Amino acid sequence: MISRFRRASVRSRSTAAAVVVVAAAMALGAAVLLLLLQRALISAASDAADGRVADVAAQVGAEGVVNLSGYLSKTTRSSQIVQVLDDTGQVVAASSSRAESSPLTSLRPAPGAVQRAEVGEMPLLDDDHDYLIVARGIEYRGTTYTAVVAASVETQRATVATVTQYLMLGFPVLLIVVGLASWMLTGQALRPVERIRTRVRGIEASDLTERVPVPQTDDEIARLASTMNEMLDRLQAGQANQRRFVADASHELRSPLATVAAGLDVIEPSARGETWQGLHQLMTGEAERMRRLVENLLLLAKADDAALPMHRSDVDLDDLVETEIVRLRADGRLKVVADVQPVRVIGDRLRLSQLIRNLVENAATAAHTTIRLGTAERDGVAVLTVEDDGDGIPAEDRQRVFERFVRLDTSRTRASGGSGLGLSIVQEIAKAHHGTVTLTPAASQGTVATVTLPLPPD
Repeated sequence: MISRFRRASVRSRSTAAAVVVVAAAMALGAAVLLLLLQRALISAASDAADGRVADVAAQVGAEGVVNLSGYLSKTTRSSQIVQVLDDTGQVVAASSSRAESSPLTSLRPAPGAVQRAEVGEMPLLDDDHDYLIVARGIEYRGTTYTAVVAASVETQRATVATVTQYLMLGFPVLLIVVGLASWMLTGQALRPVERIRTRVRGIEASDLTERVPVPQTDDEIARLASTMNEMLDRLQAGQANQRRFVADASHELRSPLATVAAGLDVIEPSARGETWQGLHQLMTGEAERMRRLVENLLLLAKADDAALPMHRSDVDLDDLVETEIVRLRADGRLKVVADVQPVRVIGDRLRLSQLIRNLVENAATAAHTTIRLGTAERDGVAVLTVEDDGDGIPAEDRQRVFERFVRLDTSRTRASGGSGLGLSIVQEIAKAHHGTVTLTPAASQGTVATVTLPLPPD
């Protein structure tokens, strides 16, 4: 019920907004239309008066005022009244008996000049209409005459009033049509949104396989549905990763816990015998393995929850690599080839040491005889490379190995205490330093791990 009320509220607001906008636009348009119409009609009346006064002036200039009244009465339209005045202001000819007694205006232009005036009702004509007055000066045989044309504008204004009435009657009908059309179109536009809402409401957290319907309209609603499906894909992938993470973490912790439990079963009867030495060493190793696993899990949990806590300072990346080179050469199992150039970055020394240690341990586990380490500045970034001559990583697994608890079949030995979290931690540390880490095949059939980090500003 609430959702229907909200949906109806959206439709009501949309419809009301559409009606208000259309009403405002129609009111403005109608005002402009009426103004332009009135000006056009008045201009037409003025042009007609100008033409008429020019005709009268030509007639007077050619033949004088003899028999002029008859000519005016026959040729003047009903909406106009024409007078001809002499230089004393007396009416010498008129188109209507109503205009024979007094002049219609006091305008007295010079010969050839034209003057205009707009007056309201003219009592001398016994008429309450508005008139437009046009007067023109004429000279005939030394006498100055004035031709006056009074054109009624009542018809024009009546036309404007009629159009206004029609508009006032049509406005409500048109607004009702607009309101109904907006209501129907808004409902039709919101129907896919309601289907999306209903489908999303039915998706349970335990089953994220459902997807919302995508309309075949290629509009904003279709893009919204596609975006929600992409979000659901990410949620489903995150849920699957979380479940796999919990299962893998449980599996990894089960083995050392089982070893510790078995050791506790036999520790009491052999606490003073030779078996105690072996158990002590075994349990110490398993405890260290669990400690490292828990620390790694805690580190990744912090990376998921927020950015890794960083203590940034100037770090000589080549010094950290040199430390690992010394440790590898002291072990003596592998040949170490170094190409280390001075490189300084800004970052967390402890985290960067952990990144290098994880890469070196992975390379040492995979290598047959040789490990190559190098640092350099290239294309404006710091580059760290760790290469081994092992069996390499298949192309389809080079991205997957960065997932948590992923270990390839060739490196699933437990001797090193590996849990499949090393490369995941490397990736998180690189991201925290705004860098990248990639795995590519080496020329020696092994793998090259390349880390790029931004250089400090000059």
